[in-house]
Amino acid sequence: MNIIGAGFGRTGTLSLKTALERLGEGPCAHMLPLIGDDERCRLFLRAAAGELDCLDRAFDGYRATVDWPGAYFWRHLIARHPDAGVILTVRDPREWYASVERTIWAAGRGPAPPEFAVFRRMGEAVVWTGTFDGRFGDRAYAIEVFDRHNAAVRAAVPAGRLLEYRVADGWGPLCDFLGHPVPAEPFPRLNDSATFQEHVRELLAAGEADAR
Repeated sequence: MNIIGAGFGRTGTLSLKTALERLGEGPCAHMLPLIGDDERCRLFLRAAAGELDCLDRAFDGYRATVDWPGAYFWRHLIARHPDAGVILTVRDPREWYASVERTIWAAGRGPAPPEFAVFRRMGEAVVWTGTFDGRFGDRAYAIEVFDRHNAAVRAAVPAGRLLEYRVADGWGPLCDFLGHPVPAEPFPRLNDSATFQEHVRELLAAGEADAR
């Protein structure tokens, strides 16, 4: 593992995943590709239950990770991979909460095809129960968890190993941190709330079609 993304989901992690892969730092793990990957989801479930050795297999084949579930295991990962750079994606806490509430929180509470069951169990274990203690609906508490997490990462990771990053800043800080030239192409800006909601609708429709 060369790069560990410690930022929570909905802080620009899909844009960062795409940017890292375009810089040659992939494959990069992220929550979305785990939909339907029951084998990896079960490994992450076991890790969430305390079997942290499962993480080596869960991340097999990846050179980087961003978003959950990696962000949940950030302390283990930075110790397991001491030479890896750490990227903490950040955004305004209130904007972050509103984005999560209308995207991944809403999606997790709605109906889903049976083949999403293992993915949902993993998300519940790692995000809603594991990270937010079953209290994400309490806005003040969730924002407190968000702020406390970011402060813990800043305190634990030496400055030279850590990039605190806003995806709005584009290629410059990321390429400086990783030692890459800035690409000629625009920085990828993906997965705003409307795009996320459309993606979920497409996944649900595909699942319903498969079940017929």
